[in-house]
Amino acid sequence: MDDSSNKSDRKLRTASQLVHGGGMRSEFGETSEAIFLTSGYVYPDAETAQARLAGDEPGFVYSRYANPTVKMLEDRLSIIEGAAACRATASGMAAIHAALVAPVKSGDRVVAARALFGSCTWILDNLLPRYGVEVEFVDGYDLEGWKRALSRPVKSVLIETPSNPLLDAVDISAVADLTHAAGGELIVDNVFATPILQRPLELGADWVTYSCTKHMDGQGRVLGGAILGKDAEAMEEVFAGYLKHTGPAISPFNAWTILKGLETLALRVDKMCDNARIVADFLAAQPSVRAVRYPGRKDHPHFDIHSRQMSSGGSLISFSIEGGKDAAFRVLNSLELVSISNNLGDAKSLICHPATTTHRTLTDEQRAMIGLDQSWVRLSVGLEDAADVCDDLERALSTLR
Repeated sequence: MDDSSNKSDRKLRTASQLVHGGGMRSEFGETSEAIFLTSGYVYPDAETAQARLAGDEPGFVYSRYANPTVKMLEDRLSIIEGAAACRATASGMAAIHAALVAPVKSGDRVVAARALFGSCTWILDNLLPRYGVEVEFVDGYDLEGWKRALSRPVKSVLIETPSNPLLDAVDISAVADLTHAAGGELIVDNVFATPILQRPLELGADWVTYSCTKHMDGQGRVLGGAILGKDAEAMEEVFAGYLKHTGPAISPFNAWTILKGLETLALRVDKMCDNARIVADFLAAQPSVRAVRYPGRKDHPHFDIHSRQMSSGGSLISFSIEGGKDAAFRVLNSLELVSISNNLGDAKSLICHPATTTHRTLTDEQRAMIGLDQSWVRLSVGLEDAADVCDDLERALSTLR
């Protein structure tokens, strides 16, 4: 195959990298990237098989380890993120799981921001302690809290900014400096911002994770995840063997679908951000809405941090509805255009009630500690006409009056 992933990719701007980065073309000269739907590979002779399995000769041996279509996805993500290496996984949580579990051993210490996706909190609360790993949570926006927590040695730090579901901010550069001083490495879940709006590696992060299921696919079709880092040797040492032997491999078809989604990622994210800004301003003026959280609005409590780190406010909005859970459910059930779903980053606008869906496994105390009560809903704004989304929300909210 002709590997067109070359140095010229790094000179291209992001929109061009999203279309051309990391491509490989077979002898058939296909325009679109090929899907290599194969589990295994054949060798011309036994000596070649021995050499490839031993790592003495380059080439593919088994699609749980590597696959040409998956490699194209990994190469393209590396280019647009500015990373030295990438490993794709079957889902975003497979990426987070590997990022947290692969580097640690019994006796290590991990510190994490309190506001995270519910499954991330489950791993930190339930899984790592079983292996003798100490876990401490910090309010992500509390720099003094980070200083206290990172006054002792640490192996890894996990943050999510903007966080799920209330879109809190964490100062990536400040936490990166504190993490490195404590001898650890910083992992940033960048799924809400995407590489279009925020570049954690440039801000000091060591590792970035994504659920490619979200904006990168962008049309609710497939699952996928990725781990990216700025140290290719560390990627090989820490993650290659772990992923190879535990098996969270992404399917070639899913990798291809995400590859095609990347071609329009910048266009879709830009439009979603424009729509979300309009919808957030609309919601802020509604009498039944108690509060709005949108990173692009100056009334967001962490606007200063978001505006330093992100080039735009993103596609997610959280808002609190007067009347609590009953009122929130009534609004969700009255929507016609916006669909109830716990996914996000989709071409379609999607809404959910985090306390009973994405964060239902948290205790009442844990939800209270991140400010999540039953009145909050999370809205992922899609590609519809923003006026239609506002009209739908207005009709739904009017049922409370």
